[in-house]
Amino acid sequence: MVFSYSLPSKSSSSPRVALWRRLRRLGAISLKGSIYVLPTTDECIESFQWLTQEVQQAKGEALVMRVEQFEGLADQEIIEMFRKARSEDYQEIEAQAIALEKAIETNASPEVRSSMLETLEKLRKQHTEIARVDFFDCPDGPRVMTQLNRIGQALSSHPSIAIEISPTAIDEYRNKKWVTRPRPYVDRLACIWLIRRFINPKAEIRYSHQIAADEVAFEMKDAPFGHCGNLCTFEVMIKTFGLNDAGLEVVGEIVHEIDLRDGQYARPEAVGVDALLRGWLLSNLSDIELEVCGIRLFEGLYAAFSKEQGEFPLQLQ
Repeated sequence: MVFSYSLPSKSSSSPRVALWRRLRRLGAISLKGSIYVLPTTDECIESFQWLTQEVQQAKGEALVMRVEQFEGLADQEIIEMFRKARSEDYQEIEAQAIALEKAIETNASPEVRSSMLETLEKLRKQHTEIARVDFFDCPDGPRVMTQLNRIGQALSSHPSIAIEISPTAIDEYRNKKWVTRPRPYVDRLACIWLIRRFINPKAEIRYSHQIAADEVAFEMKDAPFGHCGNLCTFEVMIKTFGLNDAGLEVVGEIVHEIDLRDGQYARPEAVGVDALLRGWLLSNLSDIELEVCGIRLFEGLYAAFSKEQGEFPLQLQ
């Protein structure tokens, strides 16, 4: 999609600066002058349409159009331009992350560590904003995220401990029945979503404090799936079933932060997700209603952070 605009020559610089900032936040790239490009998605089209209204309100002219091909410019070249733009954005975060990592001292006071965690959270927010408009998966994104995770672990008051978890084939659990405690919250809801998303979308999941002989328990006493070291149950299940991918890694960090609150991952999304989950509990939703809402929530989070598709696409009701 192409967006082109012009503003009156006598207009102040404020509308021009505001438009430039908006286009930058949208992830648009400039091919020439006031001609900007975004991929053809519903969100991008809507963004350009809103910008058109803003230009018109500023007494300017704007045009939004769909372009099949640019003369003398291959699609792959345009894709590389998008990746280069996002690479520059990621590198700005990386430079700040390098400085932060060098400043970490093992004997730093709690106040200093708290300040560093605030800086880390800001960098994570910036990374999230860039990743949202990283339409063509710039390779710098995962690398910088790994660096931020490393810094988070170094700043954590509970250092990460290497945990050995034996891998298990998913096929062994396709037809299993599951049980967990009533009133499911973040870790259990995430596990329920994982079971229905990657193992069996029609799995029988019961809520009880008692475990039947033919059931696999999770996130409860004497359960085969529970916290292990500094890993929450969701992280344990991911490792057990070998389901590691970029989207699941981010979801796992959010669940870990809400569930353990150890400061290992300063995920900016955690506050909002936690508030939403608490709201559902305060609304006295039933266990089944919590499950339905939780599945929608984690399906959305996974879709936002990953372009991978699970073996069983969920049919949300």
